[in-house]
Amino acid sequence: MKKKEVPQDKSNLESANFRELCYAVDEDGKYTTANSSGWEPKTVALNNAIEEINERIEDAKNRVQKGETSPIEYCMELHKMDVGILASYVGLWQWRVKRHFKPAVFKKLNNKTLQKYADVFEISVDKLKKLE
Repeated sequence: MKKKEVPQDKSNLESANFRELCYAVDEDGKYTTANSSGWEPKTVALNNAIEEINERIEDAKNRVQKGETSPIEYCMELHKMDVGILASYVGLWQWRVKRHFKPAVFKKLNNKTLQKYADVFEISVDKLKKLE
């Protein structure tokens, strides 16, 4: 696209004074960079993704309150992680992390394991336990 055609639609980036760097063709036909404040289709997709993430966080929170899952799953969603990422951060197999989502298993975890999760979520072990 030509430099003067780089989208300047309203977006979440604009409100935070951010600009996205794009490649465009200048008047001489050479590639150059141009700043864009946003592009409507990208903004819609980003807003949909954020909305879905917020729904997953709220769902996990409700399930923790009902005793259907452990605070680990809620914190994972809150920090925008998936099981694979969380498992790599705490140094455990994915199946073990999933097992720790079970409230009965979570209650039996030792402090060393809980500390690994607390460190990843940047909270104390006590706060992790109190999220129940």
